Amino acid sequence: MASRDLFDLLTLDRPLQVADIGAADIGEAPIYKDMVDSGLAELNAFDADPRQHAALRQLYGDRVTIFPQVVGDGGLATLYLAAPQSGMTSLFRPSVDHLAFFNGFERLGQVEREQAVNTTRLDDIEGLPNLDFVKMDIQGGELAALRHGTAKLARCAMVQLEVSFVPLYEGQPCFGEVDVWMRGQGFIPHCFTGLKKWSIAPVLRDGDFRSPFNQLLEADIVYVRDPVRPGGMEPELMKAVALLAHHGFYSIDLAGRMIALLAAQGELPADSFERYLALVNAGI
Repeated sequence: MASRDLFDLLTLDRPLQVADIGAADIGEAPIYKDMVDSGLAELNAFDADPRQHAALRQLYGDRVTIFPQVVGDGGLATLYLAAPQSGMTSLFRPSVDHLAFFNGFERLGQVEREQAVNTTRLDDIEGLPNLDFVKMDIQGGELAALRHGTAKLARCAMVQLEVSFVPLYEGQPCFGEVDVWMRGQGFIPHCFTGLKKWSIAPVLRDGDFRSPFNQLLEADIVYVRDPVRPGGMEPELMKAVALLAHHGFYSIDLAGRMIALLAAQGELPADSFERYLALVNAGI
Protein backbone atom coordinates (compact mmCIF):
# COMPACT_ATOMS: atom_id res chain seq x y z
CA MET A 1 0.00 0.00 0.00
CA ALA A 2 1.21 3.51 -0.83
CA SER A 3 2.84 5.34 2.06
CA ARG A 4 2.07 8.89 3.19
CA ASP A 5 5.77 9.62 3.79
CA LEU A 6 6.35 11.06 0.32
CA PHE A 7 2.99 12.84 0.42
CA ASP A 8 4.09 14.56 3.64
CA LEU A 9 7.58 15.33 2.29
CA LEU A 10 5.97 17.08 -0.69
CA THR A 11 3.72 19.09 1.69
CA LEU A 12 0.65 18.35 -0.39
CA ASP A 13 -2.50 19.63 1.28
CA ARG A 14 -5.07 17.70 -0.76
CA PRO A 15 -5.46 14.26 -2.30
CA LEU A 16 -4.75 13.92 -6.01
CA GLN A 17 -7.74 13.81 -8.33
CA VAL A 18 -7.69 10.70 -10.53
CA ALA A 19 -10.06 9.90 -13.40
CA ASP A 20 -10.48 6.48 -14.98
CA ILE A 21 -12.44 6.78 -18.20
CA GLY A 22 -13.54 3.28 -19.12
CA ALA A 23 -13.20 2.03 -15.56
CA ALA A 24 -15.06 -1.27 -15.90
CA ASP A 25 -11.92 -3.19 -16.87
CA ILE A 26 -10.91 -4.32 -13.39
CA GLY A 27 -9.11 -7.55 -14.25
CA GLU A 28 -5.85 -6.00 -13.04
CA ALA A 29 -5.42 -3.48 -10.25
CA PRO A 30 -4.88 -0.04 -11.83
CA ILE A 31 -1.79 1.92 -10.88
CA TYR A 32 -3.75 4.37 -8.77
CA LYS A 33 -5.48 1.79 -6.53
CA ASP A 34 -2.94 1.87 -3.69
CA MET A 35 -3.02 5.67 -3.68
CA VAL A 36 -6.82 5.70 -3.49
CA ASP A 37 -6.85 3.02 -0.79
CA SER A 38 -4.31 5.04 1.24
CA GLY A 39 -6.22 8.30 0.92
CA LEU A 40 -3.55 9.91 -1.25
CA ALA A 41 -5.96 10.17 -4.19
CA GLU A 42 -9.68 10.33 -4.94
CA LEU A 43 -11.14 8.38 -7.86
CA ASN A 44 -13.55 9.71 -10.48
CA ALA A 45 -14.66 6.63 -12.42
CA PHE A 46 -16.49 6.77 -15.74
CA ASP A 47 -18.63 3.90 -16.96
CA ALA A 48 -21.85 4.23 -18.93
CA ASP A 49 -22.91 0.65 -18.14
CA PRO A 50 -24.80 0.65 -14.81
CA ARG A 51 -24.13 -3.08 -14.46
CA GLN A 52 -20.48 -2.21 -13.72
CA HIS A 53 -21.16 0.28 -10.93
CA ALA A 54 -21.66 -2.25 -8.16
CA ALA A 55 -18.22 -3.76 -8.79
CA LEU A 56 -16.61 -0.31 -8.63
CA ARG A 57 -18.41 0.44 -5.37
CA GLN A 58 -17.26 -2.87 -3.96
CA LEU A 59 -13.65 -2.07 -4.84
CA TYR A 60 -13.53 1.54 -3.65
CA GLY A 61 -16.54 2.22 -1.44
CA ASP A 62 -16.96 5.91 -0.66
CA ARG A 63 -13.54 6.69 -2.18
CA VAL A 64 -15.04 6.70 -5.70
CA THR A 65 -17.41 9.06 -7.50
CA ILE A 66 -19.07 7.32 -10.45
CA PHE A 67 -20.00 9.22 -13.61
CA PRO A 68 -22.37 7.45 -16.04
CA GLN A 69 -21.72 9.72 -19.04
CA VAL A 70 -20.37 8.53 -22.38
CA VAL A 71 -17.35 10.80 -22.84
CA GLY A 72 -16.87 12.19 -26.34
CA ASP A 73 -17.33 15.35 -28.40
CA GLY A 74 -20.73 16.27 -26.95
CA GLY A 75 -22.75 15.09 -29.94
CA LEU A 76 -25.11 12.25 -30.72
CA ALA A 77 -23.25 9.05 -31.58
CA THR A 78 -23.74 5.35 -32.18
CA LEU A 79 -22.40 2.87 -29.68
CA TYR A 80 -21.41 -0.43 -31.28
CA LEU A 81 -21.90 -3.03 -28.57
CA ALA A 82 -19.81 -6.20 -28.72
CA ALA A 83 -19.93 -9.01 -26.17
CA PRO A 84 -19.05 -7.57 -22.72
CA GLN A 85 -16.14 -9.96 -22.22
CA SER A 86 -14.54 -8.93 -25.53
CA GLY A 87 -13.82 -5.37 -24.36
CA MET A 88 -14.49 -4.14 -27.90
CA THR A 89 -17.63 -2.01 -27.48
CA SER A 90 -16.83 1.33 -29.12
CA LEU A 91 -18.17 4.56 -30.57
CA PHE A 92 -16.39 3.48 -33.77
CA ARG A 93 -17.69 0.82 -36.12
CA PRO A 94 -15.33 -2.18 -36.25
CA SER A 95 -13.26 -2.36 -39.43
CA VAL A 96 -14.04 -5.60 -41.25
CA ASP A 97 -10.72 -5.64 -43.10
CA HIS A 98 -8.59 -4.97 -40.03
CA LEU A 99 -10.44 -7.48 -37.88
CA ALA A 100 -9.83 -10.11 -40.57
CA PHE A 101 -6.11 -9.28 -40.59
CA PHE A 102 -5.75 -10.64 -37.05
CA ASN A 103 -6.59 -14.14 -35.89
CA GLY A 104 -9.72 -14.28 -33.75
CA PHE A 105 -10.85 -10.68 -34.08
CA GLU A 106 -13.68 -11.31 -36.53
CA ARG A 107 -15.41 -13.08 -33.63
CA LEU A 108 -14.20 -10.81 -30.83
CA GLY A 109 -15.24 -7.67 -32.69
CA GLN A 110 -18.65 -8.87 -33.74
CA VAL A 111 -21.30 -6.22 -33.06
CA GLU A 112 -24.29 -7.60 -31.17
CA ARG A 113 -26.38 -4.42 -31.42
CA GLU A 114 -26.15 -0.69 -32.01
CA GLN A 115 -27.39 2.00 -29.64
CA ALA A 116 -27.79 5.74 -30.11
CA VAL A 117 -26.14 7.67 -27.25
CA ASN A 118 -25.57 11.28 -26.28
CA THR A 119 -21.91 11.90 -25.54
CA THR A 120 -20.69 14.51 -23.07
CA ARG A 121 -17.57 16.64 -23.30
CA LEU A 122 -15.19 16.05 -20.41
CA ASP A 123 -15.09 19.81 -19.82
CA ASP A 124 -18.91 19.92 -19.46
CA ILE A 125 -19.29 17.29 -16.74
CA GLU A 126 -20.63 18.86 -13.56
CA GLY A 127 -18.96 17.84 -10.35
CA LEU A 128 -15.76 16.69 -12.02
CA PRO A 129 -12.73 18.44 -10.50
CA ASN A 130 -9.60 19.47 -12.35
CA LEU A 131 -7.59 16.30 -12.81
CA ASP A 132 -4.07 15.32 -11.78
CA PHE A 133 -3.99 11.89 -13.44
CA VAL A 134 -6.14 10.34 -16.15
CA LYS A 135 -6.31 6.73 -17.25
CA MET A 136 -8.29 6.23 -20.43
CA ASP A 137 -9.24 3.08 -22.35
CA ILE A 138 -12.31 3.67 -24.52
CA GLN A 139 -11.59 1.71 -27.68
CA GLY A 140 -10.48 4.43 -30.05
CA GLY A 141 -12.39 7.31 -28.44
CA GLU A 142 -9.42 8.59 -26.45
CA LEU A 143 -8.41 11.44 -28.75
CA ALA A 144 -11.93 12.87 -29.02
CA ALA A 145 -12.26 12.77 -25.25
CA LEU A 146 -8.90 14.50 -24.81
CA ARG A 147 -9.65 17.22 -27.36
CA HIS A 148 -12.86 18.12 -25.53
CA GLY A 149 -11.34 18.00 -22.07
CA THR A 150 -8.51 20.51 -22.25
CA ALA A 151 -9.83 22.64 -19.37
CA LYS A 152 -10.08 19.68 -16.98
CA LEU A 153 -6.64 18.53 -18.14
CA ALA A 154 -4.94 21.94 -17.98
CA ARG A 155 -3.13 21.05 -14.75
CA CYS A 156 -2.92 17.31 -15.35
CA ALA A 157 0.44 15.79 -14.42
CA MET A 158 0.30 12.39 -16.15
CA VAL A 159 -2.02 10.58 -18.58
CA GLN A 160 -2.19 6.84 -19.29
CA LEU A 161 -3.77 5.93 -22.63
CA GLU A 162 -4.45 2.83 -24.65
CA VAL A 163 -3.12 3.50 -28.16
CA SER A 164 -3.39 1.37 -31.27
CA PHE A 165 -0.73 0.74 -33.90
CA VAL A 166 -3.20 -0.92 -36.29
CA PRO A 167 -6.79 0.40 -36.19
CA LEU A 168 -9.49 -2.13 -35.37
CA TYR A 169 -12.24 0.44 -35.99
CA GLU A 170 -13.19 2.64 -38.93
CA GLY A 171 -11.73 6.13 -38.52
CA GLN A 172 -9.92 5.26 -35.30
CA PRO A 173 -6.99 7.60 -34.52
CA CYS A 174 -3.80 5.59 -34.06
CA PHE A 175 -0.68 6.10 -31.99
CA GLY A 176 0.98 8.69 -34.23
CA GLU A 177 -1.99 11.04 -34.23
CA VAL A 178 -2.49 10.71 -30.46
CA ASP A 179 1.23 11.25 -29.83
CA VAL A 180 1.36 14.44 -31.90
CA TRP A 181 -1.64 15.85 -30.04
CA MET A 182 -0.25 14.99 -26.61
CA ARG A 183 3.10 16.59 -27.42
CA GLY A 184 1.25 19.70 -28.59
CA GLN A 185 -0.35 19.90 -25.14
CA GLY A 186 3.03 19.85 -23.39
CA PHE A 187 3.37 16.12 -22.63
CA ILE A 188 6.08 13.65 -23.59
CA PRO A 189 6.02 9.84 -23.45
CA HIS A 190 7.34 8.44 -20.18
CA CYS A 191 6.84 4.67 -20.33
CA PHE A 192 4.83 1.79 -21.69
CA THR A 193 2.97 -0.18 -19.03
CA GLY A 194 1.89 -2.83 -21.52
CA LEU A 195 2.66 -3.73 -25.13
CA LYS A 196 0.36 -6.12 -26.96
CA LYS A 197 1.22 -8.08 -30.08
CA TRP A 198 -1.16 -10.32 -32.02
CA SER A 199 -0.86 -13.08 -34.61
CA ILE A 200 -1.65 -12.35 -38.26
CA ALA A 201 -4.27 -14.52 -39.98
CA PRO A 202 -4.21 -17.26 -41.10
CA VAL A 203 -0.97 -18.37 -39.38
CA LEU A 204 -1.29 -19.68 -35.83
CA ARG A 205 1.52 -20.09 -33.33
CA ASP A 206 1.21 -23.26 -31.27
CA GLY A 207 -2.44 -23.45 -32.28
CA ASP A 208 -3.30 -20.40 -30.15
CA PHE A 209 -4.59 -17.27 -31.89
CA ARG A 210 -3.57 -15.18 -28.86
CA SER A 211 0.07 -16.29 -29.16
CA PRO A 212 1.80 -13.68 -31.35
CA PHE A 213 4.89 -13.43 -33.47
CA ASN A 214 5.91 -9.77 -33.97
CA GLN A 215 2.93 -7.73 -35.19
CA LEU A 216 2.18 -4.79 -32.91
CA LEU A 217 -1.46 -4.29 -31.99
CA GLU A 218 -1.77 -1.78 -29.13
CA ALA A 219 -0.10 -0.49 -25.99
CA ASP A 220 -0.74 1.35 -22.74
CA ILE A 221 1.47 4.43 -22.76
CA VAL A 222 2.03 6.98 -20.00
CA TYR A 223 2.60 10.66 -20.81
CA VAL A 224 4.05 13.18 -18.38
CA ARG A 225 4.18 16.96 -18.41
CA ASP A 226 7.47 17.74 -20.09
CA PRO A 227 10.09 17.42 -17.32
CA VAL A 228 12.91 18.62 -19.58
CA ARG A 229 11.84 22.26 -19.38
CA PRO A 230 9.64 22.47 -16.28
CA GLY A 231 10.07 26.21 -15.80
CA GLY A 232 6.43 26.90 -16.55
CA MET A 233 5.12 24.19 -14.25
CA GLU A 234 3.43 25.27 -11.06
CA PRO A 235 4.90 23.74 -7.88
CA GLU A 236 1.70 21.78 -7.18
CA LEU A 237 1.91 20.21 -10.64
CA MET A 238 5.53 19.21 -10.07
CA LYS A 239 4.56 17.66 -6.73
CA ALA A 240 1.79 15.68 -8.43
CA VAL A 241 4.28 14.39 -11.03
CA ALA A 242 6.61 13.28 -8.23
CA LEU A 243 3.90 11.46 -6.27
CA LEU A 244 2.47 9.71 -9.34
CA ALA A 245 5.90 8.82 -10.71
CA HIS A 246 6.90 7.19 -7.41
CA HIS A 247 3.71 5.47 -6.29
CA GLY A 248 2.20 4.82 -9.71
CA PHE A 249 5.18 3.68 -11.76
CA TYR A 250 8.15 3.52 -9.36
CA SER A 251 9.94 5.99 -11.62
CA ILE A 252 12.43 7.07 -8.96
CA ASP A 253 14.47 9.18 -11.35
CA LEU A 254 11.47 11.25 -12.51
CA ALA A 255 10.22 11.76 -8.96
CA GLY A 256 13.72 12.65 -7.80
CA ARG A 257 14.17 15.23 -10.55
CA MET A 258 10.94 16.99 -9.57
CA ILE A 259 11.89 17.03 -5.90
CA ALA A 260 15.39 18.34 -6.62
CA LEU A 261 13.97 21.14 -8.79
CA LEU A 262 11.39 22.06 -6.16
CA ALA A 263 14.12 22.25 -3.52
CA ALA A 264 16.30 24.39 -5.80
CA GLN A 265 13.36 26.77 -6.30
CA GLY A 266 12.80 27.05 -2.57
CA GLU A 267 9.42 25.33 -2.79
CA LEU A 268 10.65 22.47 -0.58
CA PRO A 269 13.32 22.37 2.15
CA ALA A 270 16.88 22.23 0.84
CA ASP A 271 17.42 18.67 2.06
CA SER A 272 14.27 17.25 0.41
CA PHE A 273 16.13 15.36 -2.33
CA GLU A 274 18.34 13.63 0.23
CA ARG A 275 15.28 12.83 2.36
CA TYR A 276 13.58 11.35 -0.69
CA LEU A 277 16.55 9.09 -1.47
CA ALA A 278 16.47 7.95 2.15
CA LEU A 279 12.81 7.00 1.75
CA VAL A 280 13.66 5.07 -1.42
CA ASN A 281 16.48 3.23 0.30
CA ALA A 282 14.14 2.40 3.16
CA GLY A 283 11.77 0.77 0.69
CA ILE A 284 9.01 3.38 0.99
